[in-house]
Amino acid sequence: MWRKLLLLSSLLMPAMASAELRHYVANLDESQWRLSAASPIMCRLEHDIPAYGKAVFTSQASKELNLAFSLDMWSKPDAATSATLMSRAPAWRPGVNSHPITELRYQKYFSGEVPKKAAWSMLTELERGMEPTFYYADWYNNESKVAVGLSSANFKRKYNEFKACLANLLPYSFEDISFTVLNFESGGSELSRFSKQQLSRIQEYLSYDPEVQLVLIDAYTDSYGGRTVNKKVSDQRADSIKSYFLEKGIPDDRIMTMGHGESRHVASNDSVDERARNRRVVIRISKPM
Repeated sequence: MWRKLLLLSSLLMPAMASAELRHYVANLDESQWRLSAASPIMCRLEHDIPAYGKAVFTSQASKELNLAFSLDMWSKPDAATSATLMSRAPAWRPGVNSHPITELRYQKYFSGEVPKKAAWSMLTELERGMEPTFYYADWYNNESKVAVGLSSANFKRKYNEFKACLANLLPYSFEDISFTVLNFESGGSELSRFSKQQLSRIQEYLSYDPEVQLVLIDAYTDSYGGRTVNKKVSDQRADSIKSYFLEKGIPDDRIMTMGHGESRHVASNDSVDERARNRRVVIRISKPM
């Protein structure tokens, strides 16, 4: 794979030099990096590319550390376009050889995206003082060649802040808590120990994510006791969860509750374990896509 990329880059660079080449990269005075998001649910590192757009590295709360990169162009591709991503030495480091990182394909009307491993490689090359640079033929004129570089000037301090942010990301994502089932001890509104831990995770995530629009709380009981009593117990359980969120600062207008009593069982009521499954609260969380 690397031999192929090296051969391609050796063929590509002279071709770029002989054709018209538009090179977009921030100079020393223009080069700025900023941490545009820094919370336990998202870290985002951005860099403006004059007259072209911006480069964006993003990592979100998850069970595993993740990283996404997007080359956000002012003018999106009007056709699918192949590109080569190289690590290139800046002008103030003459004599340092370029080397390939990966091959890409820009999709029509979308910003350029880079796979996870290549995105980490870009950060490593920037930390080394190199310029990750995209080379491609313009989508409306194959004779017009384009190079788009990320300047390493003023990078390290903001990268250190970005890494500190990564270390503080929650070890679970929105998807992990968007649908959660909590279970209660028999006959009351006391959650099981494991469910208390789950509820704490939901509350912690909600406290950091202002995009959450609605928290739906549906409470159920087993079939022991009368229907009227069970309906009242389910209402109390739903209200106890809502009260917990309110005490933690979640706005009232973002929470809806419903007690369903002993209806909609997910198991029979013939054993202790099955009844415990029916004594539940289902929490669903919604946010814009």
